[in-house]
Amino acid sequence: MLQDWRPTCSLELMRLRAQMLADIRRFFAERAVLEVETPLLSHGIGTDPQLEFFTTDYCLSPTRQTLFLQTSPEFAMKRLLAAGSGSIYQIGKAFRNGESGRFHNPEFTLLEWYRVGFTLPQLMDEITELITGLFSGRSLQETQRVSYQQVFGSFTGLDPLVFSYRDYCTFARECQLSEAVAICGNDHALWLDFIFSHKVQPHLGDNALCMVYGYPACQSSLARINEHNALVTDRVELFINGIELGNGYDELVDAKQQSKRFDKELAIRQQQNSPVSVKDKRLISALESGLPECSGVAIGLDRLLMLLSDSASIDDVLSFPIRRA
Repeated sequence: MLQDWRPTCSLELMRLRAQMLADIRRFFAERAVLEVETPLLSHGIGTDPQLEFFTTDYCLSPTRQTLFLQTSPEFAMKRLLAAGSGSIYQIGKAFRNGESGRFHNPEFTLLEWYRVGFTLPQLMDEITELITGLFSGRSLQETQRVSYQQVFGSFTGLDPLVFSYRDYCTFARECQLSEAVAICGNDHALWLDFIFSHKVQPHLGDNALCMVYGYPACQSSLARINEHNALVTDRVELFINGIELGNGYDELVDAKQQSKRFDKELAIRQQQNSPVSVKDKRLISALESGLPECSGVAIGLDRLLMLLSDSASIDDVLSFPIRRA
């Protein structure tokens, strides 16, 4: 008889997860933010060159279609926003291929919410309220806010807004990270991800929520470019004890600009011989119809539960991680 049928998560942590979810729902109910559901299967998918996804075949004789398991509910939720939903949130599953380890499982639980009329600083205030409330009684220190340029420069001495291949290569070799030269090449965004993950992120949020804002424009994704500095995008990421928890934006509402970004990312994927992605044309149509001014964020709830319970691995807070699924 197989012995790995048992869950890796204790009953105590199952109860803690249930309490966490109840507290999150109460938080949004008190603020009149509507809970929604959107499909896990979709015809389109994100185009991020660093993101891998799952596909499945939808067979309806005599046709067969390739569908995608969502990596985030973002696109569908923005379609709801464009249709007039008002502020919304969702707790649901998301899927990312090729991700497994201490902080990763290919199937995971996301909390994602959008606040109509909120600026990014206002959203950061609400994030702080939610996280500090969930950690009530667990002695989380005062929330930290720091710009990407400031924190990156303080730990590396490099300017993240202006790419210098020579300076980045020199830094990597001095830090015994010479493999970065071959991995990153002349790609500014790849260099930033590599250096940030190795030399900056481990120091962020020592027993505190740390919010890093003002990411370089080359990492803009679905965020607006800052109106005062074209080298910066209105994006924030969340960290506690060096663990990345979430990613938020002052959302891009320009359909033409979003379509151009998708096309650029699709071209990069093609150059890298990455799996073919399909631009979500329904999202573009929703943006053309009119997405309200809003800010949004996605938070990984499994990682959050790890921190709430002082667990060493994501497997400890999942009933059945991929190896036992």
